[in-house]
Amino acid sequence: MTVRVKVCGTTSVRDAVLSAEAGADALGFIFAPVSKRLVTPQVAREAGLSVGPVVARVGVFLGQGLDEVLRTADSARVSAVQLHGPLRGLYVRQVAAYYPVLRVVRPADLAAEADMWRDEPGVTLMLDAPEPGGGVPLDWAALRDVFPRGAWLAGGLGPANVAAAMQVLNPAGVDAVSRLEASPGVKDAALVQAFVAAARPGQTRVIHSETATCG
Repeated sequence: MTVRVKVCGTTSVRDAVLSAEAGADALGFIFAPVSKRLVTPQVAREAGLSVGPVVARVGVFLGQGLDEVLRTADSARVSAVQLHGPLRGLYVRQVAAYYPVLRVVRPADLAAEADMWRDEPGVTLMLDAPEPGGGVPLDWAALRDVFPRGAWLAGGLGPANVAAAMQVLNPAGVDAVSRLEASPGVKDAALVQAFVAAARPGQTRVIHSETATCG
């Protein structure tokens, strides 16, 4: 199985192009107001257009209202939505009616969320650290027995550790932010390239359709 690679916290056309050229399958644009990597829908849309439709554009939200999420996603022209924070199942399903959803969960919530979304093809779990974007890796070995097949992995991943994390948990996709940056919101080209290469050693880039972004 070819693992999918997402570079999150994209804040500019430059970084979008850089990540796409490195071989990333998806770019993450953070719309949560509390983030140091907050981007406007206009900038996200421009950055997405700069890389074309073969690279997925994922809008990242934290605790925002349904109307705001859908309006922002439409304005930014994202192809999928990533949802953080405590959310009701109905809310997630309403978003999933419009976009493929990456539902981000903490280790403590993983088992319950895995049961909830096991038969929902439009919702894919992503395991992240309790403090997303903090650069602190999870205890992968402790999660081996509960990590669901087909889930994505985030949380302190970077070029130096993504291969080890994948060997332990075998995720369908990997996501990184802070360990790919020169400063918050500014990507380091060498780190991005090294991350993609480490996640897919010896493999060429695979192009995914927008409807298959998170499945």
